[in-house]
Amino acid sequence: MTRRSILTLACSVLMLSACGFQLRGQQDYAFKRLYIAGGSQAAGARLARMVQGGSDTVVVQSVANADATLQMSEGRGMSTLTLNSLGVVEEYQLNLNLNYTLVGKDGTVLIPPSVIALNRAMTYSDQYTQAKISESEILFADMENDAIDQLTRRLSNVRSLHPAPGQQVPGVAPRAPLPPPPL
Repeated sequence: MTRRSILTLACSVLMLSACGFQLRGQQDYAFKRLYIAGGSQAAGARLARMVQGGSDTVVVQSVANADATLQMSEGRGMSTLTLNSLGVVEEYQLNLNLNYTLVGKDGTVLIPPSVIALNRAMTYSDQYTQAKISESEILFADMENDAIDQLTRRLSNVRSLHPAPGQQVPGVAPRAPLPPPPL
C-alpha cells in the first residue's frame, strides 16, 4: 500500500468513528426463549431472524416453552393526502400500525400495550394503476421492516423478567400523524 492510501484509510476510519457510526452488535435480551403471537407471517419471520441472528435468544413454537410472549397485531390503511384542482387524487398517505405487548411467562407485563405508527406519502396517477398498487405493496413492506427494526430495539429495553416498581419499560403511544398539506 502506498502512503497516500494508508492515510486515506486512516482518515476514513477516523471520520466514521467521529460521526457516531456504530454497528448494531449483539443484543442481550432478558428473555432467552421468545414466543411470537399474531402479526403477519412476513413480520413474524423477519422478527424471528433478527432476534435469533442478533442475540442468544431463541424463538420457540410453543407458549409453554417460552420465557416471554410477544403479542403483535398489524393495521394498514390508505387515505387521501392531496387532490388536484379537479378533485382527482394526486397523493395517498399509507399508514401502518404495529400494536404489540410483551408478557412474561408468569403473566408479568414487561412492555405494556404499545404502538409503532409509520406513514409514507405516495403519488398517484390513474394511468399507472397497476404500477401504483405494486409501489404501495413495496412501501408497506418497507414500513413493516422499519417497524420490526424499531421493535427489536424496544425489546432490548427489557432488563428483567421481574422488574421492580418503577423499572418497567414504559408503553409508547403513536406520534402525531402527518399534518394536512397547505392549500
